[in-house]
Amino acid sequence: MEIINIQSDRQSLVNVSIGEGVRLFNFVNAYGCSIDDGSKVGAFVEIQKGATIGKNCKISSHTFICEGVHIADNVFVGHGVMFTNDLFPRATNDDGSIQSEADWAVVETHVLSGASIGSNATILAGITVGENALIGAGAVVTKNVEPNTVVAGNPARVIKKLV
Repeated sequence: MEIINIQSDRQSLVNVSIGEGVRLFNFVNAYGCSIDDGSKVGAFVEIQKGATIGKNCKISSHTFICEGVHIADNVFVGHGVMFTNDLFPRATNDDGSIQSEADWAVVETHVLSGASIGSNATILAGITVGENALIGAGAVVTKNVEPNTVVAGNPARVIKKLV
């Protein structure tokens, strides 16, 4: 993998580790993250520092992958999927000062191999999405999703188990 730095009116990639055969579309904003071999990242995606994307993943347009999100191999992420990394976000501290990185801790999220996340799903911080799980479009995932399970709704509930 190589570390690249590109900044243009169409793309911003700063200190990004990119594997072989990765395809990045226009208007990707990525910094301090890694994208492994064969993955495809759609337009208008942001990938923050410390996030990782495995091999042969498809990250669709308008998706936000924040710090602390780890996506394993062969994962599909639909359009407009939002990940979070803070269970109790605040703009300011008790004294009214603006919070900085020192004032909160990243809560990591893991999406395991072969999982698929439907468009416009929201994945709350600290969740593990199991291998080959399927998350329905628009779902709000507030709990871990077991492997080979389909969930949907708000909050996401088990619809069925896959064989």
